[in-house]
Amino acid sequence: MITPKHIVSAAAIVLNENNEILLIKGPRRGWEMPGGQVEEGESIRSAAIRETKEESGVDIEIITFCGIYQNVSGCICNTLFLARPVGGEPAVTEEALEVGYFKIEEALHMVTWKNFRERIEKCLDTSTHPFYIEF
Repeated sequence: MITPKHIVSAAAIVLNENNEILLIKGPRRGWEMPGGQVEEGESIRSAAIRETKEESGVDIEIITFCGIYQNVSGCICNTLFLARPVGGEPAVTEEALEVGYFKIEEALHMVTWKNFRERIEKCLDTSTHPFYIEF
């Protein structure tokens, strides 16, 4: 029997006190929410917190689990959380060319990679939580 191999990632939709979304601009996908792969022995919640700090310089507190997007053919499970900033400041990092908070409408127009805009919209609509989307 072949042991399945899957990638699990965790991302955070971070909303500040002005109801603005934290976005990072990566070299490959452009503007997106911070997130990345869960490491061995790490919870998805901890991964979302760690990845947000590494990519944006912002410390976050998880508010709620939103849902999962599963790329079936790519063997990737993307988990998503709503969060709020609790420390740090947006800063360019090794993983982000630009970082900042943006009004929701502006942020949604900036995010153009695949279904990432849809992911943000689903997370902002708490009536859909928890969700499971496969593609």
